[in-house]
Amino acid sequence: MAKKRRSGNIANKIFSLLLLVGIAAGAWYVYTAPEFERVKPQIESEKHVFWNRKEPLKVKVTDNVGLNSYEVKLSDGTKSVILDQGFFNQGTKEALIKVKYPKGKVFDPKAKEYRLTVTVGDRSMWNMMEGNRATKTVDVTMDYKRPNVNILANSRMINQGGSALVVFQADDENMDELYVLANKNRFKVQPYKKEGYYAALIAWPFKDESFDAKIVATDLAGNRREVHIPYYHGNPRYKTSYIKATDKFINGKITDLASSDPEYADITDKLEKLKAINETMRLKNEVLIHKKSKPVSDEMVDNWKIKKFYPLRNGKKVASFGDHRYYYYGKKDNVVSESYHVGYDLASNSMADIKVSNSGKVVFAEDNGIYGNMLLIDHGLGLYTLYGHCSKFLVNEGDEVHAGQAIAKTGMTGLALGDHLHFGILVQGIEVRPIEWFDKSWINKFINKPFKQADAIISPPVTKGG
Repeated sequence: MAKKRRSGNIANKIFSLLLLVGIAAGAWYVYTAPEFERVKPQIESEKHVFWNRKEPLKVKVTDNVGLNSYEVKLSDGTKSVILDQGFFNQGTKEALIKVKYPKGKVFDPKAKEYRLTVTVGDRSMWNMMEGNRATKTVDVTMDYKRPNVNILANSRMINQGGSALVVFQADDENMDELYVLANKNRFKVQPYKKEGYYAALIAWPFKDESFDAKIVATDLAGNRREVHIPYYHGNPRYKTSYIKATDKFINGKITDLASSDPEYADITDKLEKLKAINETMRLKNEVLIHKKSKPVSDEMVDNWKIKKFYPLRNGKKVASFGDHRYYYYGKKDNVVSESYHVGYDLASNSMADIKVSNSGKVVFAEDNGIYGNMLLIDHGLGLYTLYGHCSKFLVNEGDEVHAGQAIAKTGMTGLALGDHLHFGILVQGIEVRPIEWFDKSWINKFINKPFKQADAIISPPVTKGG
């Protein structure tokens, strides 16, 4: 009898042990199995957003295993409404919830501050099969008014390849972006004279056949206003040239430039070498120029005066801006390379003084491939002047220069066959016609006059008496 009792006790102990092991194993499984994962879904949104009520608010949600359900509530402080709720398809790990403002007079139409609550659950079996849940509250400011934009003055016309000015007023309590869009190029605007007023120089790239410019203002809620700038268009003709590529030219300047850069040093075929220097190196050099001449200051400018440029005394033109050059080898119909000349070449005496006509800051003073020793000077408002093929610099990068100061000597560095100055003008990284900026009359008519007209509106003269 005692033996049976002992056997029963042992059996009970074994059963209890097995039960504990089973419970532990089950707990371990629940704790470690993917089906019981405990990672909450992620709700991606700023803590404070702006909404124009027209476009849906977009909230991105993600989960490491799979999303299950969602609910979106909106409250104006008095009333709370479920705007949307539902389930995600099986296997969805990432989704974009598009929240639409309710139709009709659900909320107080004068309310500006709201609170959005987003709740998301996943497909985990954790939490008694309820899964993991995440909730995020977002403060929402309603703003459905478009920014205000008014043009004060602008240049009457712009030439293909040329420059123009616009001065305007713009305001919005939640302004996000403000710029001029001309063709596909975005031009930064600079604060002018008083808060809410702006000025911008813009450019028409000489290779673009047509032109359109508009001021674009957007706010944080996505409201947008576009205002067309009324310019008359001028279409000057640009020259096409055919240049014979001689062996002397290829074996001389082209080979010299190729040997100075490891990227081209191993090219043995002479026509391939010509194309590499005249096109690939040229484009690489121009990318640097465009980058260096793109910045515009954020500081407010009180006035911007510019005199005509006259960089080389008694300089004679040896090449024009915008020339389309075709290089041929042997026969004229055997074109082996092409390029555009994006400056104005002037020559006088060897190693002649190059003088800066307007004050500015030197932002580049180094060798730049086909441009040789090159200076780039920032004159403000996005206007830059370029001086290429110099034999010697008289200033350094970072120097402030003043009108009339000698800054370099002419030379034949880079892809220059004779001593001359390659003079270029850029507006926010785009090459423009130097000949306009050589002309005092053009500057007075298309730059100074619009500024004067705008100034009369921004800061009207004080009249005496009552």
